[in-house]
Amino acid sequence: MSHLGKVYLVGAGPGDPGLLSLRGQQCLQRADIVYYDGLANPLLLKHTTGRCERTSRQMSDEGKQVPQDEINLRLIQSAREGKTVVRLKGGDPFVFGRGSEEATALREAGIEYEIVPGITAAVAAAEYAGISVTHRNYASAVAFITGHEDPTKPDSFLDYENLAQFSGTLVFYMGLRRISQITTSLINHGLSPETPACIISHGTLGSQRTVSGTVETLAAQAKDQKISAPSLIMIGHCVTLRDELKWFENRPLFGQSIAITRPLDQAYETADLAIEYGATPVLLPTIEIQPPDFWVEVDEAIEQIEHQDWLIFTSRNGVTHFLNRFFELGYDLRRLGHVKFAVIGTATAEALRQFHLNADLMPETYRAEELAAALSDSIQGQNVLWCGADRGREVLQNELAPLSAEFRKLTVYRNVDVLDWSQEAIAQLTSGAIDWLPLSSPSIARGAARLLPDSAKPLLGNKTKIVAISPVTAQAAEEAGLPVNLVADTHTWPGIFDAIVNDGSR
Repeated sequence: MSHLGKVYLVGAGPGDPGLLSLRGQQCLQRADIVYYDGLANPLLLKHTTGRCERTSRQMSDEGKQVPQDEINLRLIQSAREGKTVVRLKGGDPFVFGRGSEEATALREAGIEYEIVPGITAAVAAAEYAGISVTHRNYASAVAFITGHEDPTKPDSFLDYENLAQFSGTLVFYMGLRRISQITTSLINHGLSPETPACIISHGTLGSQRTVSGTVETLAAQAKDQKISAPSLIMIGHCVTLRDELKWFENRPLFGQSIAITRPLDQAYETADLAIEYGATPVLLPTIEIQPPDFWVEVDEAIEQIEHQDWLIFTSRNGVTHFLNRFFELGYDLRRLGHVKFAVIGTATAEALRQFHLNADLMPETYRAEELAAALSDSIQGQNVLWCGADRGREVLQNELAPLSAEFRKLTVYRNVDVLDWSQEAIAQLTSGAIDWLPLSSPSIARGAARLLPDSAKPLLGNKTKIVAISPVTAQAAEEAGLPVNLVADTHTWPGIFDAIVNDGSR
């Protein structure tokens, strides 16, 4: 008998990827395959190396949906193949998530499973909107209610007469399409039309929108404000707490969407930073970072490291690829005791510190020209090894080679071009659906220009604005036909976000 796998039904939380539980993260890290639904934030997939498939039960704009029975079969079949399976579900698996149906199917098939609770949307979205669903002065109970029942049922399970008399907070999931019917039914059964109410759309995300009113006015307000799903309807006096307790909307970049153009292995960290600022990150890498085709030259340089006086790193990638290879060859830090390190900025210096090494030299301005000037007096007659990418500006080589006894450029990683962006992504950039397109290096600027059709480039800079990390990157962007709106004063990703925050045209 073949070994059966196990299925984890994991609650992904309501949207903010930071709300995933530690247990959920552990399950993703061990997964061979992840089936994630349409409400699970794709940024959570950074925690897994398994194969990922999107299984949306709701009709999408592309008209694609996966029936629940088929999802059940996929879970069972993958487990029968001996795989560790994660079913990643928005919110909590057992709160209007049909997780219990999936658990039943697994039990009947003899498949081992585990339920990993998630933060349900009603609690999280309310709190991100500044609403306490219970309060000693307003509500000592809360009711979670589906606004979208099984269409095959002959009658509704909802008892509007009792709901209208409920003394706590009413929370309707998936009720946007039936909001008029819900509010009218409550009023007709005795609920005061003046009862405070609100609707929260895209809760816990940078695109969150909250419309407050009364039971009588809410349906019209939702239509007028063009509120979209997923959303929650909240009814009760606790809603009034929002005026004094709202906090999420106060983040400096709340409501802004920002493209993250870095390679994927670095983009997730920057996406987390965007979320901290209150923005919605959109992953649009222009290049991929890959190891050299061959390690022979790097290995030879490492084996002869005792002949080097300086190691120069101009990116985090240079640090991580060189030192990871250094340790893979069996060496330790004692072999670097005689070497001095030069870096081009704080992010590179921090990458060095992750290996318990400190930079000996870092210029005040994070440009290759400034690094060359700072090194010019220190490397006279010494051996210098610059660990970098297979392509890029040759300022260091041109400026420092004549001064050193030996200057070598060592390729420790490759920049590989992303082949294309989706038509949807290009449409978002040209229509202003994405507010900002940051460019964090000349190669990324040229990559973005390459991925955009010529007809789209003049449309940028107006609705979707471009911010460059430095004057050098801005120059590269302009030369490639991309109009730059802002240049960061501090040449780091936090500097990019601060430039956007301080931009008076937002």
